[in-house]
This record gives sequence, C-alpha cells and structure tokens, in this order.
Amino acid sequence: MSQHPSPNSGTGPDPAAAAVEKSEAEWREQLSPEQYAVCRCSATERAFTGRYWNHKEAGTYTCVACGEPLFSSETKYDSGSGWPSYYQPLSAEAIAEHADDSHGMRRVEVKCARCQSHLGHVFPDGPRPTGLRYCINSASLGFEGKPEG
Repeated sequence: MSQHPSPNSGTGPDPAAAAVEKSEAEWREQLSPEQYAVCRCSATERAFTGRYWNHKEAGTYTCVACGEPLFSSETKYDSGSGWPSYYQPLSAEAIAEHADDSHGMRRVEVKCARCQSHLGHVFPDGPRPTGLRYCINSASLGFEGKPEG
C-alpha cells in the first residue's frame, strides 16, 4: 500500500539508521507488558488511558521500541478519540502503512518503518492541511521534550 505524502521537515529518520530486528524474547525483555502487547502484537490501549493522549508539551514523539523520531508536537491535535492524534508524521520514511482487515473493519495500520512496531492506524478524517488522522497508541511512543531557551 502506498504511503500518504508527507513533507519531510528535515528531522526524519537517519538514513544510516539500520532496521532494528530482535527476537521476541529480546522485545519482551525491553518492553513493558503493555508496550509489548501494543508494539509487537498490535493490541490497542483503552481510549483516554495512555500517557500521551492529552499531552501538550513541545517536542518529538519517538518509537518506544527503537527511538525513531515519528511525530512532532506541532502536528498533534485533540481528535476527541482518546488517543494521541497527529495530522502527519515527521516524514513519510518514518512510518510504514499496511492494509488491516482485522475486527471486521478495513483500516490502514501504521508501523514504525525502522523496527516494524505497531503504532496505530491512519484515517481520512483529520484536519487540514493533510485531512489525515494518525491515531497512535501512547504505549508505542516515547517523548523527547524541546530544550528550553
């Protein structure tokens, strides 16, 4: 499936960053049980329970599994869904999109392009300028705040 066009803000993935491949045992050791369920088993956290759904600090949201920069706080918005929502990723190369026909629905799954961790889904009901809503599980995210000054 093709990726949605996203402007590269210059803070996308490091071209030298190799794909991250680990055994399931290594992932289980690194991630909390909830992070493992979401990232490696495509689970979904309950709405309004994740640490970032209502997070407003300026910075960059990263993949909790490999540290890849994924989304900017500048593209985060309150979708009312109870999950962190963004209208675009940092770059098209940071994420991978796949058809997801599970649970009797046709959706587009969003994964970290570097380590293939499940992040959430993208829907065509977001705000301008893209019209997209990247609905992402907090458990799949880390956060790096912008330095003050």
